[in-house]
Amino acid sequence: MDVRTCKSCKRIFNYLSGPIICPSCQEKLEEKFKEVKDYIRENPNASLQNVSDAMEVSVKQLKNWVREERLTFSDDSPVGIECMNCGAMIKCGKYCEACKGRMINTLSHAVEEKPKPVEAPRKSDGNRMRFLDT
Repeated sequence: MDVRTCKSCKRIFNYLSGPIICPSCQEKLEEKFKEVKDYIRENPNASLQNVSDAMEVSVKQLKNWVREERLTFSDDSPVGIECMNCGAMIKCGKYCEACKGRMINTLSHAVEEKPKPVEAPRKSDGNRMRFLDT
């Protein structure tokens, strides 16, 4: 097992995977997430900064939840984050639809099998001996 220090409360805990926070801080974070989600439902036009101030959650944490696609904002909402590739404004995830399409296209071409050339059948001259000119 891996023993680490919680980034939030500085207590030592047995780390398994995911963010480096202890189970009790993880539970508190999940409770805060539920509160933020309810707040956004009640205030759909609130900006990230307004949500951050009202719910006492960092803008960075809000952006992480949006990138993880746990938080989604409506299309008419002023909230948006930048596409990690081109910088276009998006409502959830890491990449805009155009960048996703380009990545899918690039990856599909990378894994696509090239057709093998068809070899012509060899003609048999029988069992004749051949000599090389030197």
